Amino acid sequence: MKNLKYIVLSLFSMVVITGCQDDDIEFGDITAPTNIQIDVDIQGADADNPNGDGSGIVNFITTADNVISFQYSYNGSVSSAPAGAQSYNFSILGLNTYSVTVIAFGTGGASTSKTIEVEVLSTYEPPADLITMLTANSSRTWRIKSEAPGHFGLGAIGGDLNGFFSAPPEDKAGVGMYDDRYIFNIDGTFTHITDNTNDDPDLNTDGTVFGRENLIDELNGPAPQDATANGADIENYPYFDYSEQWFLTGPGGVETLNLTGIGFLGYYIGGDHTYIIESRSANEMTVRSTDGNGEFDWGFILIAE
Repeated sequence: MKNLKYIVLSLFSMVVITGCQDDDIEFGDITAPTNIQIDVDIQGADADNPNGDGSGIVNFITTADNVISFQYSYNGSVSSAPAGAQSYNFSILGLNTYSVTVIAFGTGGASTSKTIEVEVLSTYEPPADLITMLTANSSRTWRIKSEAPGHFGLGAIGGDLNGFFSAPPEDKAGVGMYDDRYIFNIDGTFTHITDNTNDDPDLNTDGTVFGRENLIDELNGPAPQDATANGADIENYPYFDYSEQWFLTGPGGVETLNLTGIGFLGYYIGGDHTYIIESRSANEMTVRSTDGNGEFDWGFILIAE
């Protein structure tokens, strides 16, 4: 009987091993990216100003062979950049050298990385009251002011922010916008909570977001097929909490909030993820941003909690 038991167990093990081997085949080839090329554009750099115009902004574009997506790592923070584009504001005053690492991912999770150093001049110092408003000098949470008329607007680029559309109070309830929270920390980190209603009693990073057709595909969410198309809007696109970096610039004297990677506010529109601050008070701000199609400006009213 013991011998029969061992034979049965051996046959069962062979079946399990064979099944695992078949599963492995489904993953396909594992290919690491090669030929990583990093293009660096220091804003305002020219023959007379090789380290930039003092804004501290540097735009990176990375390409590689056999690549699926990219990540950037700087100062201990990792940002997703599916298309290989990333911007940083190196805000330490003066001329400084910064090290940025790009990680390229191929099939089967294989990755290749490359590190580059850039020397950048920074002369812009954001107003102290703007930093206080945004972060409360520590950490501050914001939301779309859904109860206000015009909290979500659409207009011509550079024109009236509500010229084409101005959302009435609570107009977009249930589409994945109003339950989002945006946390700005004094250390420059930005966290987007995609559903603030499901974290009690335990943390749940799952949620949904709201965005523009095609452009929202840049998020590469876990289940885009579960989202709802409503005209050109994509409602309740499944997405998870994530973190990026934020920084402030003042091109032409205009206060501008910048988010790295896929960071966004309210409605995903792609583009350069920069938000011009149209107006602000101690606890509220109105911002505008141009979409990735170069088609419209989108406006949002945010209020601190």
